[in-house]
Amino acid sequence: MIFDFSFLLVAATLVSGIIWGMDSWLFKARRLQSAAARGASAEEARDPVIVEYARSFFPVILIVLLIRSFLFEPFRIPSDSMMPTLLDGDFIFVNKYSYGLRLPVLNTKVVSIGDPQRGDVIVFRLPSDPATNYIKRLVGLPGDHVVVRDRQVFINGEAVRLELDGVYQGHGHTGARIGVEKLGQATHEVLYIPERYAREYDDVVPAGHYFFMGDNRDNSRDSRYPEVGFVPEGNLVGKAVRIWLNWKLPSAPLWGRIGMPIG
Repeated sequence: MIFDFSFLLVAATLVSGIIWGMDSWLFKARRLQSAAARGASAEEARDPVIVEYARSFFPVILIVLLIRSFLFEPFRIPSDSMMPTLLDGDFIFVNKYSYGLRLPVLNTKVVSIGDPQRGDVIVFRLPSDPATNYIKRLVGLPGDHVVVRDRQVFINGEAVRLELDGVYQGHGHTGARIGVEKLGQATHEVLYIPERYAREYDDVVPAGHYFFMGDNRDNSRDSRYPEVGFVPEGNLVGKAVRIWLNWKLPSAPLWGRIGMPIG
């Protein structure tokens, strides 16, 4: 069980629902009868303030909980590890049903819908600290032999197609080398910073786990590092699908990023 915002939403939904339900089933009729005995009208027999608040907030909180748990959840990108695909300050929507429906807080899958695909950009809970969310690109599926050598990714002995495409001129890391990589059906850009240490890797992804890398390959703490490592299937939160805002001072907002799909 993870004590995060979802936990607060579930708790608020339960508390407000119980207060409203208990009053409707047990106390409201008595309150009306007592008012009638005093000669007061039904309108004058006002509900207690706590019941009024519970009745007002319960449906709103419930709708937010359902949307956030089973449809879409907003996240903010707090680093540049996914540049150039995502920038520090991007606010994104994550599709919560791409890989199946999970119960909030318990994170138990109740409906299986689809499987993660190589190349997907995915939000997941950090295995060493499930309260922390990471966003990276899925590189290795269960059973894959993943090798990263001289900044080239190899999967099951085959080199991932990569074409260097000049020098990056975007936001931050200007002068880094930019490449176009094809992972599965996803074609995306990656960054390489020549003056930085290139982290290498060689291992097989265990069953039920996934291997992730950031698109900013020389500036990403990802599955190549032991503090992240392989990510269990149960830690997947959802697939990142669209940017709805970018806000980071002093350049905020970047209007051109609003509505951009994530691929």
